[in-house]
Amino acid sequence: MARSSAARSPSARASPPPSGKKSKKEAAAIRRPDDYSSDGVKDNDIFLLPGTDFQILIGVTVLAAIVRLFRIYQPSSVVFDEVHFGGFASKYIKGRFFMDVHPPLAKMLITLAGWLAGFDGEFDFKEIGKDYLEPKVPYVAMRLLPAICGILLVPTMYLTLKAANCRTSTALMGAGLIIFENGLLTQARLILLDSPLVAATAFTALAFTAFSNQHEQGPSKAFSPSWWFWLFTTGLGLGITVSIKWVGLFTIAWVGALTLVQLWVLLGDTKTVTLRILAKHFVARVFCLIIVPATFYMAMFGIHFLCLVNPGDGDGFMSSEFQATLNSKGMQDVPVDVLLGSSVTIRHVNTQGGYLHSHPLMYPTGSKQQQITLYPHKDHNNIWLLENQTQPLDSAGEPINGTDAWNKLPESGELPYIRDGAVLRLFHPSTQRRLHSHDVRPPVTEADWQNEVSAYGYEGFDGDANDYFRVEIVKKKSDGAVAKERLRTIETKFRLVHVMTGCVLFSHKVKLPDWASEQQEVTCARGGSVPNSLWYIEANEHPLLGADSEKVNYRRPGFFGKFIELHEVMWKTNAGLVESHAYDSRPSAWPILRRGINFWGKQHRQIYLIGNPFIWWTSTAAIAVYVLFKGVAVLRWQRSCGDYNNAVFKRFDYEIGTSVLGWALHYFPFYLMERQLFLHHYFPALYFAVIAFCQVYDFTTARFGVFRIKNNPLLGKAGAMTILAISAVVFTLFAPLAYGNTWTKAECKRVQLFGTWDWDCNTFLDSYADYDKLNTQSPAAVPTTAAAAPPVVQEQAPVADIPVGGGEHGQIPIEQAQEQLKEEQPQEVQQPPVEPEQVHTQAPVAPILAADGAEGQQVLSREERVEYRDQDGNILNAEQVEALRGKVEFKTRYETRTRLVDEAGNEISEESAPVAPPHPDVEGVDQSTKQNLVADEALPKSVDPSIEGEREKEQSRAKPASEGSEATQRAEAEEAAAAPPTEEAAPAAEE
Repeated sequence: MARSSAARSPSARASPPPSGKKSKKEAAAIRRPDDYSSDGVKDNDIFLLPGTDFQILIGVTVLAAIVRLFRIYQPSSVVFDEVHFGGFASKYIKGRFFMDVHPPLAKMLITLAGWLAGFDGEFDFKEIGKDYLEPKVPYVAMRLLPAICGILLVPTMYLTLKAANCRTSTALMGAGLIIFENGLLTQARLILLDSPLVAATAFTALAFTAFSNQHEQGPSKAFSPSWWFWLFTTGLGLGITVSIKWVGLFTIAWVGALTLVQLWVLLGDTKTVTLRILAKHFVARVFCLIIVPATFYMAMFGIHFLCLVNPGDGDGFMSSEFQATLNSKGMQDVPVDVLLGSSVTIRHVNTQGGYLHSHPLMYPTGSKQQQITLYPHKDHNNIWLLENQTQPLDSAGEPINGTDAWNKLPESGELPYIRDGAVLRLFHPSTQRRLHSHDVRPPVTEADWQNEVSAYGYEGFDGDANDYFRVEIVKKKSDGAVAKERLRTIETKFRLVHVMTGCVLFSHKVKLPDWASEQQEVTCARGGSVPNSLWYIEANEHPLLGADSEKVNYRRPGFFGKFIELHEVMWKTNAGLVESHAYDSRPSAWPILRRGINFWGKQHRQIYLIGNPFIWWTSTAAIAVYVLFKGVAVLRWQRSCGDYNNAVFKRFDYEIGTSVLGWALHYFPFYLMERQLFLHHYFPALYFAVIAFCQVYDFTTARFGVFRIKNNPLLGKAGAMTILAISAVVFTLFAPLAYGNTWTKAECKRVQLFGTWDWDCNTFLDSYADYDKLNTQSPAAVPTTAAAAPPVVQEQAPVADIPVGGGEHGQIPIEQAQEQLKEEQPQEVQQPPVEPEQVHTQAPVAPILAADGAEGQQVLSREERVEYRDQDGNILNAEQVEALRGKVEFKTRYETRTRLVDEAGNEISEESAPVAPPHPDVEGVDQSTKQNLVADEALPKSVDPSIEGEREKEQSRAKPASEGSEATQRAEAEEAAAAPPTEEAAPAAEE
């Protein structure tokens, strides 16, 4: 570290050494420079490395490519979060706007790789296990981008250690540790963002380490071409990192903290650093480390906006002004003045839930009157007619009857403006009913301060007093003086106060159940928050408003307006990802590798994200060693022991402290987050921990005189190779979980050291010979004629009573369990109908489809049994079930499993992957399923558009009242579905 007052103070207080030891101390003493250059630093320019280093660099890069690209084509189906990031590539190619919590750079690069390989965006990536081969998806090309990033991580580690003054053997060891790290390998072989993120973080660390080496050599290197190159490259690396994930902000914090230290040291050098030179250093860093990354970051969003020009499933997150910038989402200019008799659409301001909406479906509870919802897409059911509480008068003073009375007003006279305080009735032309409220609890939010809102009436009925709503203009939110006095399209923000009860028309993020198409709930609230009770008029028509009337439209936001709004939505959505996930974990579990993530399971193989335990534990130990060292060093400094007079001691403190600071800034901030967290969030911190481990090893074996290893370089090299060999052996033991290779149960259980390492060894077969037999018994090779078709044994499984909730540690919340049960429900086998003209002398057996789509298989038998399982899928015995009764709630699920057997009675394996649950990054978090609802500002998930009310019509078809009812369960139990149980894997809502 550069010489500072803190570093000089120990020597100032240290007493002179005894004369007998003077020569020894002088040998280790520091020649104190007269400028800000640091003690014990030499030029480690990586461009000036000897040829042998570049030969080693090529060698480790080739080895990394072999390890990363080995069987990258497997599995040939969607894995884990490929559901999301592959899906984003489809949307980029189609130009359909979507919302994700991550910046766009890595997603656009993955899209580019797919597009160059011929991907047309037609494949939707919606399900884990969905096949890539049949639709000819260039998934290997898309996986190559993360793989290349994973390969480049290896030479980057090597060069970083060389720039940090480590020996070649230590740099080789560090590169090898990255090669044999199972977790980094798993992430680098799939269409995921973490491999590009770690590569960008590593690139930034390399650039800043090289720049720091130039800076610490003093004024002789300042503002040289090499100095400028590495400073600019550091800023570019920061821009790339933060453009992939916001985790890059931690990298910015690391560089920023060390930059402040450098400027502080420069400020203390009064001999060679004038105020002019100090200002030059400051401006150079501002330009390279702030302006360059910020410009790069905004440029990526500029490209993002240029790509996504069409409406998509992310529209519902954005404001109407933002949506108007998308193709076909803009609207024509509309009359600005709102009159009595105007046909309008009314939008909610706060939640972006959409338009005030009704449809010819009734509430199943409460008043059982017609539903009122918020619907996020344009539809004829969004239109409302604004009526006065009395009918208008004609020129003779007689009332004009009918709902179209306001269209028949005399042409002369003042226009019937709607002013602040006016009392209205809102008539719904599509269903001939009026907006209505009464003292009845809503169907979902059954709070005392909430009243139900419905549509009530019939053709010819004049309504009642519960149809009256008073307009209350919110002047602070309205735009323009006139808009503060009377209703004006878009410009006026208002509340609708129910005259009879005093409640206010209100909506929030809560979704109604399936009987309302999962549209957003509308209530009438007493004391509801102001933002959730604000409305405005978007569309407006009236016969008295001709073509020459004043028009209005949304203000189209420019780039910075869209940029700021999108980031506000990203921040709110990211903060809202607080629901639990089957494989989430907390930061305290990461350094010790307590558990991993199940990515994929099929065909008796599994992909499970788990790191190399040897690398994780040794790197964590290196962090602990430095923390212990620093504690002792501080105590000895306070006692004036003079340790900092030794250049090696001082460099150990600064160099390893720099890496540990990087680890800490990429690790500890996660403790402040309440959102979903996963093991892969630790990878940037792991990279810094590996650097710290290599530096500790290098100082121990090459710079400190510990055990005289310094005097025998062969011992240090042998130790490095031994560490590499152990890493490679451990890597090999866990490799089947990274590659999705065949594995045996015995080998699996041998390395499953802890119960929290929760991959399922029962997934694998007993021997490799069994895999060969399985391949020879592929269902696709079975004859498809009726005579030779393999029979089918259907196993009516399980009423799966899963204990959840109840406050027991490790149990899944009831709401989440219900969602998971829906998501995990196996798909039914398509059964062709029995032809009417067939004559059966006995009860017919419905044929089912063979694996290749042919008919001819028959159901031989059915059996039914009850299984009790915990949240991890483990079967519970009777004693365990009895012990849990009263402590947890049991949820029931019927499931049909089909077993295929050949003519000899041997079972034929045919597995399918589970359906991926909705991705909160895209769909939004449905807070209605949670007990602890968050603030009303959270955003709802998007809803697919309806075409002329088709979604409403769909609900009129006969459906079970509840999927959990006994009648429904019995009906499901009698159906013949097809899907054997597989290892569950679910995509994460990441980071």
